[in-house]
Amino acid sequence: MHVSNSAFRRAADNGFVRFLLVGIVNTLIGLTVTFVCLNVLGLHYWLSTLLGNVIGAMNSYLLNKSFTFRSKASVRATLWKFMTVTAVCYVIAYGLASIVAEQLLPQLIPAAGMRVQDNLAALAGSGLNTTMNYFGQKWITFRPQTEIREVSNEK
Repeated sequence: MHVSNSAFRRAADNGFVRFLLVGIVNTLIGLTVTFVCLNVLGLHYWLSTLLGNVIGAMNSYLLNKSFTFRSKASVRATLWKFMTVTAVCYVIAYGLASIVAEQLLPQLIPAAGMRVQDNLAALAGSGLNTTMNYFGQKWITFRPQTEIREVSNEK
């Protein structure tokens, strides 16, 4: 299969494609930490997912600022927004995944224990968190200043 140079360039210029590439790296890092904490170290669901997400978020900020959104904004202007969006998405995504797993899993797989429930919730939470984070980071954290000025001038 031959992929043309222009097709590759279009994909590389697409912010969502770049976000997905960064997301794959962050997900591998974050889920590895999460699953090691849950299954090897025996830590609680919330501590495991928090540690995985904090470590993944550090990588995410650096790669998303420079590669995904190509933001020229200062760290001072973006880091607090990034951390806020990341925290809000984390609580919503993993909280919702935990509730859904807790309510549905016993009905779907009655023999599944808490470890299976936590692992499936962590996996589902990761997917939801990635999707929510893309839009939050794009619209809030790394939104180009020209867009912000245009919107405020329209009012």
